[in-house]
Amino acid sequence: MKRYERNMDSLSIADMNRLNHSKVCVIGCGGLGGYVVEMLGRIGVGYITAIDGDVFDETNLNRQIVCHTENISMSKANETKKRMKLVNPHIQVNAIETMITESNVLTLIQGHDVIVDALDNIQTRFIVKYAAEKLNIPMVHGAIAGFYGQVATILPGDDILDLLYPPNSRMGEGVEKRLGNPSFIPPLIASIQVAEVIKLLTQRGKLIRNKVLFIDLLNSSFDLVTF
Repeated sequence: MKRYERNMDSLSIADMNRLNHSKVCVIGCGGLGGYVVEMLGRIGVGYITAIDGDVFDETNLNRQIVCHTENISMSKANETKKRMKLVNPHIQVNAIETMITESNVLTLIQGHDVIVDALDNIQTRFIVKYAAEKLNIPMVHGAIAGFYGQVATILPGDDILDLLYPPNSRMGEGVEKRLGNPSFIPPLIASIQVAEVIKLLTQRGKLIRNKVLFIDLLNSSFDLVTF
């Protein structure tokens, strides 16, 4: 298919078949999640579940790719699905308008090949992490704040998230509430998350596993830290 022609110097036909038959669950359709769904859909991941119980507001316009002036107060998950129907109608996007909780997480994420953490709070991140581990599903973590971001791939049994967020740091607002989120950081971190997803699905390359990639755009530093 001509749509995927520019993938083919980087991905084989076998790789594309794997992507087309893969299921990825993206939790959060805001700054990170909107871009993650966009890139997964454009590259040809065949089934994407987009989960978010929130609606767009004007403060999202600076950085959330799905948000525009005509869909303020509308569902982030459903608007993401509508956008992807225009971008790539050959894939299936399952929009779920709900917030992740301990009672629904297992039902919502089961059956997927990879989970993408595009969340903005630590407590829910751990709910997803424990559920993914229970279901034996890899999870790609991403977080942003100000000029800064981080990415890590977490396989079942890995404890990198626990090391990043010790128990006494898991309550309250995330640092992004203090540092803000300018327009340029979500697509950068989302693109690295998507690269990790593609590597997981195609079983190629070296994952950011048992490590965290810390990015500081203010000081132009990219640090891969082993824990």
